[in-house]
Amino acid sequence: MLMVFGLVALVIVSADGSDDPGTTSPVGAIGDIPARMMQAYVRAASAMPQMVPECKGMTWHLLAGIGRVESNHAHGHQIDVSGLISPSIIGPILDGSGSGGNTTAVRDTDQGRWDGNTEFDAAVGPMQFLPSTFAGYAARVRPEGGADPNNADDETLAAALYLCGKGRDLTDQEQLRKAIYSYNYSSAYVDDVIRWMNQYAQLGQVPAGDLSEQVRTVIAAAASQVGVPYSWGGGDASGPTTGICCSNGGQDGRTVKGFDCSGLMVFAFAKVGVRLPRVAADQARVGQRIPASAGVAGLQPGDMVFFGNTSGIYHVGLYIGGGQMLNAPKPGDSVKQAAVWNYDFAGGARVLN
Repeated sequence: MLMVFGLVALVIVSADGSDDPGTTSPVGAIGDIPARMMQAYVRAASAMPQMVPECKGMTWHLLAGIGRVESNHAHGHQIDVSGLISPSIIGPILDGSGSGGNTTAVRDTDQGRWDGNTEFDAAVGPMQFLPSTFAGYAARVRPEGGADPNNADDETLAAALYLCGKGRDLTDQEQLRKAIYSYNYSSAYVDDVIRWMNQYAQLGQVPAGDLSEQVRTVIAAAASQVGVPYSWGGGDASGPTTGICCSNGGQDGRTVKGFDCSGLMVFAFAKVGVRLPRVAADQARVGQRIPASAGVAGLQPGDMVFFGNTSGIYHVGLYIGGGQMLNAPKPGDSVKQAAVWNYDFAGGARVLN
């Protein structure tokens, strides 16, 4: 449980380098982590370089470690597309009775808004914030208002901000332990979170040292857009946009805010200062070309992967390792992770080392 004085930290996702990509996907279900909670961890992690640039070492593994200890990743609860969890996750009432290990009463601070009790507080949400602590992050996680600790995205983002603080270096074990300890004043708790964090990091993930910071940033940026609708001609360096008319299937991109396949690449690579051409066929001519004859084995995480036919290149995705890519596949669909297609494979392009 996060005590009144505690806050939380966040993560940058690593690419999947396992032999069995179905077992470990940065934006799908991983191990015992439900896909929607995994998505929340990844999105929160990818936001940290912009929200707390001084924070180092944020990984989804850390957030998942805390989520596992605090609520078992909201297992037993439903999480809708918007991230709202039902029924709400509410910890023991902190009335000093000893229930849940609490012996110190914490008087109500939210008028029962989030925990349903107007006399005492209870920790709320999948990361178990006290209402007063979450309230201190509400405006940052949802500037338009309406932040909810029982929204997976809101609370994981608050946790990321908390752990990052004013710019912790979470690659330093001492600072990492202090950050987790501030979440719950217990050395056993710190050990438990780190044990789970390390376990998740070993689930087939490429070690952080094997990927450059630029590659991890590009992958995290693309992963942060999972679930955003496909829009024909949509997306630019700033994020999802409305597109143009009209796809071969008839989608009028002007009515949908999102990304097409090449727009997603423009957005992701812009995060590291790389300005790509707008069209997939032109993107295939950037950087070091990887021929189709090299197969998927010739790709590295962070490479663009292309698909084409006799008419030319028609699709692009971002390779993340383990035979998997992030891509915006087609009208009516959304940004997602998928196996690299086994048809029309046209090689790749390496822009980053």
